[in-house]
Amino acid sequence: MPKFYFIKFWQTTKMKKIVLSLIVLSVLAMPVLALAQVGGQPPPISTDLQGLGEKIVNAVWIVFTVIVIIMFVIAGILFLTAAGSPEKVAQARQAFLWGVAGVVVGILAYTMITVVTSIF
Repeated sequence: MPKFYFIKFWQTTKMKKIVLSLIVLSVLAMPVLALAQVGGQPPPISTDLQGLGEKIVNAVWIVFTVIVIIMFVIAGILFLTAAGSPEKVAQARQAFLWGVAGVVVGILAYTMITVVTSIF
């Protein structure tokens, strides 16, 4: 492989974006790595099925919340970048409505799980 090929590849904007993204991600990961616990007591393990179910529901709820926030941010960006174009405004409105529908479905699912676990 010729030497100039690597230099040309490095000069592309895509490569610069990838390297910059990796640098930013590694800087953001530093506090997590610095605060990692070495040794010590392992977390207690839940052996009952109800405790496991609650942990799974809580984890799914957190993931759902993050997805909803991302969806609304994307819809907001679509609204801001529409610049009065009727097609783009319609696309942004559609994204917003699907986000609201997702929130309603998620809240109904969480409510159903809560009701079933409180009955049993």
